[in-house]
Amino acid sequence: MAMTRTSNTQGGRVTVTKEGLPAWLDPVVHAVETVRPTQLSRFLPPEDGAGRQSAVLILFGEGERGPELLLMERASSLRSHAGQPSFPGGALDPEDGDPRGDGPLRAALREAEEETGLDPSGVQLFGVLPRLYIPVSGFVVTPVLGWWREPTPVGVVDPNETARVFTVPVVDLTDPANRATTVHPSGHRGPAFLVESALVWGFTAGIIDRLLHYAGWERPWDREKQVPLDWRA
Repeated sequence: MAMTRTSNTQGGRVTVTKEGLPAWLDPVVHAVETVRPTQLSRFLPPEDGAGRQSAVLILFGEGERGPELLLMERASSLRSHAGQPSFPGGALDPEDGDPRGDGPLRAALREAEEETGLDPSGVQLFGVLPRLYIPVSGFVVTPVLGWWREPTPVGVVDPNETARVFTVPVVDLTDPANRATTVHPSGHRGPAFLVESALVWGFTAGIIDRLLHYAGWERPWDREKQVPLDWRA
């Protein structure tokens, strides 16, 4: 059972540094530094500035089976993306600061703390991906990458927001047996991962898929293996 902690993620200076990262993160760092927005998604922020500014924390840790990612499953009662596995994250608050500056960094850490109970002081931010867009919800999302230098206990803080918090070994994400393509009734197709008794799809799966690809971790998988989604998805 994780406890909510108070942190100084609001107002104080938030740094991004690659110093002291484990060597296995080098390919991810290179991908973050070289990837272009169109290589991540065909959905980019509206040019007129519309959309609600938000951020997610893509947190890499090291578990018993090697590198892993922190994910959470959203509560089924939420209006947006209910029941869907995702990275911790959410909309920027005014106190997070400049959306074009370090506001997304603070928001990613703040939301991760509020949703999973992690201690932000144990997280080293090392990169930021280009801003992307989620048309169905109107969110403009800044993906913020972190290294869980000093892991702390995590778990559900508010059951009204989060159903569960879990980590997924990268080796499971790259296992071809755990990969599939989701097919929405609208015709949209996208990558998916069947891990930890969850179907990871949508925006989160898209980011993971591209990171694995550009970090050189992707293994050949059967793109014809399909998982149908219903209209409520």
